[in-house]
Amino acid sequence: MKYFFLLKKTIPFFFLVLLFSCASKKDMIYYQDIDTLTAQEKSPSYEIKIQPDDLLMISVSAEDPEIAKAFSLNTSSETTAGASAGSVYLVDANGFIDFPTLGKMKVSGLSRTEVLQLLDGKLSQYIKKPIVSLRITNFKVSVQGEVVAPGTFPVSSERITLIEALTMAKDLSVYGKRNNILIIREVDGVKTFNRVDITSASFMNSPFYYLAQNDVVYVEPNQNKINVSAVNPSTGLIFSVISILITLTTLIITTSK
Repeated sequence: MKYFFLLKKTIPFFFLVLLFSCASKKDMIYYQDIDTLTAQEKSPSYEIKIQPDDLLMISVSAEDPEIAKAFSLNTSSETTAGASAGSVYLVDANGFIDFPTLGKMKVSGLSRTEVLQLLDGKLSQYIKKPIVSLRITNFKVSVQGEVVAPGTFPVSSERITLIEALTMAKDLSVYGKRNNILIIREVDGVKTFNRVDITSASFMNSPFYYLAQNDVVYVEPNQNKINVSAVNPSTGLIFSVISILITLTTLIITTSK
């Protein structure tokens, strides 16, 4: 009688142990081979490219504030130290912005540095030693899947790493698949799908160590999460049937004595 009672209690637990016993150190730890990277190795240089639908905050400064006003949408704004207030420009579907006085300019596909060089060259025809600043105001990334706090996160700087994005989402849950993180990126209207293994430090040298604006990061569930999903309801029903059978067997043996 005691044997069957013990069996009844331990069999469901035994099955649960089997479900969760497949996780290993290599599935959980980041940067496992980081000691193999030499100190001289540098992270890949990365500068984001302007894309359609980006919002660009551009300001033009000059010694003469009145001259600078001609190159700002906010012509009525007060200026300080010769600088015009920043104006926001939407990059249209064809990759152009419509800049005061200078007219339409194609900026999509260019880096921030390249756009600044383009503007400086055109403005120099009107302004002596112009000072131009540019910032993308709608830079954001989205993190989905098996992270603690999924969401879309605005980025105040113009460079963010995959690890920083995962940290903003409060890191992967214990169910996150660390060796096959999906990064969805759109370039010139074409979506690309890329896989990253953060258990290997070598990913820091990949083109996806730094994220681009509007990247989507998706963390797949690992086998443990799949196993947990299988427990309810089908596996739970199996456990219940096993428990009932053990109970019946125990009763039969008890009544036959």
